[in-house]
Amino acid sequence: MKVMVFVKATKDSEAGVMPTEKLISDMMKFNEELVKAGIMKMGDGLKPSSKGKRIHFSGAKRTVIDGPFAETKELVAGFWLWEVKSMEEAIEWAKRCPNPMSGDSDLEIRPFFEAEDFGAEFTPELRAKNEELRKLGEKGN
Repeated sequence: MKVMVFVKATKDSEAGVMPTEKLISDMMKFNEELVKAGIMKMGDGLKPSSKGKRIHFSGAKRTVIDGPFAETKELVAGFWLWEVKSMEEAIEWAKRCPNPMSGDSDLEIRPFFEAEDFGAEFTPELRAKNEELRKLGEKGN
């Protein structure tokens, strides 16, 4: 099962406070453990929302909104893409993570949809097209 693990933003991360050398080192060690276990497929930190943009959709209209965005607790400061056997395994790995912020912080684990989650609406033709696009994306085309 694939899960996305979000490192939730804090006031410090939104202010651009950079992690300490010790935290970077501890996180690198944790990431190494994840990679060696075959869990981590990707991961990175994100710049504060002041560097970001949002695209708002309203019918056919698109509006670009400049950051920063107000609700810090709703923002993401980093992420991992993990491949795990179960949500319980993801939770166990997340509990081993060094605290990603200098104070209180949160990780959020969200499972990806699987093809079977879409039921009959995900027709064999759509499944084949999805697989074709996935393979092209992996090749970088």
